[in-house]
Amino acid sequence: MANPVPSACCVVLAVVVVVYAQRHSQQDSHIQYERVGADVTMKCGSMDWDAAVTWTANGTDIDESHLNGSYLILKKVDLTQSGQYSCYEGSSWHLKYQTYLRVGTPPKEPVLMCRSNNYPKGFYCSWHLPTPTYIPNSFNISVIHGTREMVCEKDVFPKNRCHIRYLQLFSTVKYKVTLTVTNALGKNSTSVTFDEFAIVKPDPPESVVAKPVPNNPRRLEVSWQNPSSWPDPESFPLKFFLRYRPLILDQWQHVELSDGTSHTITDAYAGKEYIIQVAAKDNDIGTWSDWSVAVHATPWTEEPKHLTTEAQVT
Repeated sequence: MANPVPSACCVVLAVVVVVYAQRHSQQDSHIQYERVGADVTMKCGSMDWDAAVTWTANGTDIDESHLNGSYLILKKVDLTQSGQYSCYEGSSWHLKYQTYLRVGTPPKEPVLMCRSNNYPKGFYCSWHLPTPTYIPNSFNISVIHGTREMVCEKDVFPKNRCHIRYLQLFSTVKYKVTLTVTNALGKNSTSVTFDEFAIVKPDPPESVVAKPVPNNPRRLEVSWQNPSSWPDPESFPLKFFLRYRPLILDQWQHVELSDGTSHTITDAYAGKEYIIQVAAKDNDIGTWSDWSVAVHATPWTEEPKHLTTEAQVT
C-alpha cells in the first residue's frame, strides 16, 4: 500500500501556494507619471499613515530614510528612478500596493512638415518631437481645406506620418494642418498653413549611372530615371539639376537640364575620379528634391603600351 503522507504534503503545499497568490494579487496597482525634478509622494494603498510598511523599488529594499510614516517620499526624481515600486505590510510581507513610476517630461512643440512627392495625387505630413519625453505620447492631426475638414490617413510605417488625397486640383484655397501631442504630463501643438503648389517636392532621381566615354578622356555619360513615386511625368514633367566634381576638389560644377534623363559631361579632368549627383523639380511649381545617391566614375584613360623586346634592346 502506498504511503499517503507525500500526497497530503503536496495538497497542503498547493493550498499554501494558492493562498499566497491570492494574498499577493489583492493590491492596488497602477501607473504613476511624474515630471523630472518633481518631489513624489507614494501612499501605501489604504494603509494608515503610521502603519509599519516596507517599500521596494524594482525588488530592492528602499532605505527607511525615504519614508514618512508609511508614505514613500522621493525628492527631485530623475529618469533612473522609473520602475516598479511595491509596499508590503509589516513583517508579513503582504503586498498592499504596487505602482509603476514613469518619470518624464511634458512634450515640447512638435515639428511638423507637409510635402507632396507624388503630385497631383496628394500630400503627406510627418512629425516628430524635438526632444524625447520618455513616456508615451499620443498625436492628433487635423487638416482643414477652407471650411472643410479632411481625413489624414495614418501610415502603418512610419507611424508618425499620414496622407491626404487631393479632392480638388489646382485649388487656390489654403490648407491648415494642426498637430497636437499629448501625454500624461501635458500637451503642446503646432500648425502650418500652405497652398498645394508650395509643398511640391519630388523624391530624388533614381538609378543614377555614370560611365566613361570610350576614347574620350574628358567625358562622362550620366543617366538616371524619374523618381518612381512621381506618378505622371508626361503630364507633369520634371527638370533636373546635375552636379559633379573631382574628388580632389571641393567645388561643384552644375548643369540645369529642362528635359531628358541623361547628360554628357565634356569638361572632366582626365584620369580623375568624379562624384556625381542629380536633383529633380516640377517644371513650374514647388522646390528641388534632395540630391540623389552619389555615384563615382573616372573618364576613359588609354591603356599603357608595353614596350616590345626589340624596343627594349634599342
